[in-house]
Amino acid sequence: MHPVRKKRIIVISSIVLVLGLALGLVMYALQQNINLFYSPTQIATGEAPESIMLRAGGMVVEGSVHRNNKTLAVSFEITDFVEKVRVEYKGILPDLFREGQGIVAQGKLNAEGTLVASEVLAKHDEEYMPPEIAEALEKAKLNSASSNTSY
Repeated sequence: MHPVRKKRIIVISSIVLVLGLALGLVMYALQQNINLFYSPTQIATGEAPESIMLRAGGMVVEGSVHRNNKTLAVSFEITDFVEKVRVEYKGILPDLFREGQGIVAQGKLNAEGTLVASEVLAKHDEEYMPPEIAEALEKAKLNSASSNTSY
């Protein structure tokens, strides 16, 4: 093999190897930061993984909010009108948080199926609903309507 050709092959191989390594590291870093959205029905049926950061959204169930008087701990349930999921959060809730309100909680599922939230977000006006929640609620309504119809 000609020395110039051999040198080109080594340079090109080195560039491909470095780019492959860089791409692999970028993909690994992005995988660590992905927070997938799950509806309460998906969580209740076991589709959501345990101990991995995820987002869950739905409407806060009326009468389900329980606050600890001594700490900032609060627990509540969210629903997509088919299933309910319990959420536990330690911190200050957003001003717009209330029962019957659409929220998105980010956190990890524990072994009991409770979402231990690190962040709770509430919608900011009466018209707005996060697209993930709107889609999940629409799917839940369609599924419950189709399962209630008898042929």
